[in-house]
Amino acid sequence: MNKADKILVAGAAGMVGSALVRALLAQGFENILGTIHRKARDFGPTAAGRVRLEPLDLMDQASVRAFFERERPDHVFLAAAKVGGIHANNTCPADFIHANLAIQTGVIHSAYQAGVQRLLFLGSSCIYPRDCPQPIRESYLLTGPLEATNRPYAVAKIAGIEMCWAYSRQYGTRYLAVMPTNLYGPGDNYDLQTSHVLPALIRKAHEAKVRGERSFTVWGTGTPRREFLYSDDLADACVYLMSEAGKTESLFNDQEPPLVNIGCGEDVTIAELAGMVAETVGFEGEIVFDASKPDGTPQKLLDVSLINDMGWRPSVALQQGIWLAYGDFVESLG
Repeated sequence: MNKADKILVAGAAGMVGSALVRALLAQGFENILGTIHRKARDFGPTAAGRVRLEPLDLMDQASVRAFFERERPDHVFLAAAKVGGIHANNTCPADFIHANLAIQTGVIHSAYQAGVQRLLFLGSSCIYPRDCPQPIRESYLLTGPLEATNRPYAVAKIAGIEMCWAYSRQYGTRYLAVMPTNLYGPGDNYDLQTSHVLPALIRKAHEAKVRGERSFTVWGTGTPRREFLYSDDLADACVYLMSEAGKTESLFNDQEPPLVNIGCGEDVTIAELAGMVAETVGFEGEIVFDASKPDGTPQKLLDVSLINDMGWRPSVALQQGIWLAYGDFVESLG
């Protein structure tokens, strides 16, 4: 990517999209276009003249097609998605598969029609089989049954990977799919009905501390293991992959999808994570685990040797990232 190329971040208001904008700004890109469906975060004084945000319903394929015909970006980061934790996925499975299929189908096909040669699609580690070997290699895709609690979302993301591969094979594009591990960071969702585990723990621990309660409750047994990556590290990895075209060229072939895991290569139990959050927040009471609630997949640790071999590694350790995320949560309270 050249510094003056027009770069589209689809979903620029979300946690991942806003991190991508920050990463692009930090690396000197001068022509950033973002689609938003709600008020976007303030990207700071350096964004002036370099970031243009446009409201766009990415589920409206006619509007998406018209947008691409008008703007014709050089590169696309597809960060827009409907996301949520176990409760949200269990409660609204139709919403998750419908929204994500609609968003990615419209954006990927419209990008191709507008002549976009390079696109990066963001998936999720839940695409991999529930009980596949650990750590999870990219080659384990479609080798076993999915986790039931988020199967509709995972199927939609798998379809996005297949679209990237199919368009690259048929039309010669370079549409890359990346699979991040569990993400957290500035702009995260702290709604206990729809959030993922780490932001939910931050809110529960904070509210328990403020109320002077003696305990807070965590879903499940606390034994599942999860890997976490700070959102700005993910964004840095994505910009790195799009900027280093030579290092990804071998991924575009007829034998396997153009897929790259992004993570830190280390995991912790949910119980250990809850303890780290409690320490960060300053909550000194008891952490109670509700074993009547689902645990989800026992372990999801990504094999990140491919992106490490390309020369990229994360820079924010989990404890440091939790401190940063907690600061963002407190700031969001006003």
